[in-house]
Amino acid sequence: MHDASQGGVEELLAAAKAAQANSYSPYSRFPVGAAIRTGSGRVFTGANYENAAYPQGVCAEGSAIGAMVTAGERVIVEVLTVADGEHLTTCCGGCRQKLREFATPDVPVHAAGPEGVRRTFTLGELLPEAFGPEQLDR
Repeated sequence: MHDASQGGVEELLAAAKAAQANSYSPYSRFPVGAAIRTGSGRVFTGANYENAAYPQGVCAEGSAIGAMVTAGERVIVEVLTVADGEHLTTCCGGCRQKLREFATPDVPVHAAGPEGVRRTFTLGELLPEAFGPEQLDR
């Protein structure tokens, strides 16, 4: 597992909070920010954005993955999401699967609130026995 202290989980938290500040969430009023660190050490961020046609919105994790892929990166080694409120907020099921495309089950996924990291999971804990790219290898 990648050591969260290398590169700093605080760096990811600051980046995710900055992205969260740009969230477009007028319907849910639930802004989320995400930061992902790649194998090269680069950090990509994303914010959720909603649409009047509700299913057309995009989660923060998907937004960050899109930026990562556009930049030519393909390996995620650490993830942090931040959301407001008193309850622990983890990635939705769809985002867990999107992360799995580029991350192995041992990748740390930090769930943060305004005060900082509330809990850290591995992707495998969040999405056990996941379907991944290796299932398509022939």
